[in-house]
Amino acid sequence: MSWNTFGRALRFTTWGESHGPALGAVLDGCPPGITLREAEIQPYMDARKPGQSRFTTQRKEADLVKILSGVFEDTTTGTPISMLIENTDQRSKDYSEIAKSYRPGHADYTYDAKYGIRDYRGGGRSSARETAARVAAGAVARLIIPEVKITAYVCELGGDRIDPEAINLDDIDKNPFFCPDSWAAKRWEERVDEARKNGSSLGAVVECVAEGVPAGWGAPVYAKLDSDLAAAMMTINATKGVEIGAGFEAARLTGEQNADAMSPGEDGKPVYASNHAGGTAGGISTGQPVVCRVAFKPTSSILTPVDSITSDGEATQVRTKGRHDPCVGIRGTPVVEAMMALVLADHKLLHRAQMG
Repeated sequence: MSWNTFGRALRFTTWGESHGPALGAVLDGCPPGITLREAEIQPYMDARKPGQSRFTTQRKEADLVKILSGVFEDTTTGTPISMLIENTDQRSKDYSEIAKSYRPGHADYTYDAKYGIRDYRGGGRSSARETAARVAAGAVARLIIPEVKITAYVCELGGDRIDPEAINLDDIDKNPFFCPDSWAAKRWEERVDEARKNGSSLGAVVECVAEGVPAGWGAPVYAKLDSDLAAAMMTINATKGVEIGAGFEAARLTGEQNADAMSPGEDGKPVYASNHAGGTAGGISTGQPVVCRVAFKPTSSILTPVDSITSDGEATQVRTKGRHDPCVGIRGTPVVEAMMALVLADHKLLHRAQMG
């Protein structure tokens, strides 16, 4: 069985390949009565689409969303919402040289080992192009959780971290890196340019913060809010690690340092002295901002020759031509936001179903 669906109360299925005629998503479980227009989805698609700067792939896709079902008179009906995104700038010939060779770091070999057939044109289903459908679904999910504000940004690129004291969220839209530190963004221009000119690539870390999540979403054992977030983020292409709150740093703290001390607040709700837990405790939201970080590996498609094998088991070298992101984590930022929205919307509906 192949899994292309995620979620419980709010379930979304993505379909399509990088070099097929189109890709899309079907979102099932969206409550009726929500105003939804294509224009409300498009800004999120525009943030992810390729070809917007020299620091991303130069593939040109408008990524225009078409709503095919589930909406009547600009209002959700409660039936499955189907969305279509056409592919208009495929260059399948760029991949002809690797039709019988496996690109190290890609899913070429593992797809062949599992299915006995693979779409070598951009990786087919394993391509990051699939994430466009997630962003469309995530845009709808945001409408289910209007009380929540989700913000993601790149906090580290090529091993160079932002200065936490210099964070200005207004800067995120002022540079091509989704970076909240203007000085770091300037440094990153040179780093990414150098990697691109050298036929190489860089990794990145994206931090995502969801404010306004009330206490109580999640479950204590097999539907933990943080475990579902981790699972969702790990499904994103090139993701190799996820941290919630302090993450691995928590292992370096003492108990008293890590404890998020509480004091009485208004209406009997606690005021927290810190948020090392990242907005969850025992798998349930605490009412604090939900915080996670996602580590993206360097893009595997590089111009530098790398040793590999052919489908016949013979030694070869692979040099991936075509148009690729020198740092896939940059455009991964809107995808991280989308997955955060989808998980939170799912848990809101699950909470409502159980608790009324």
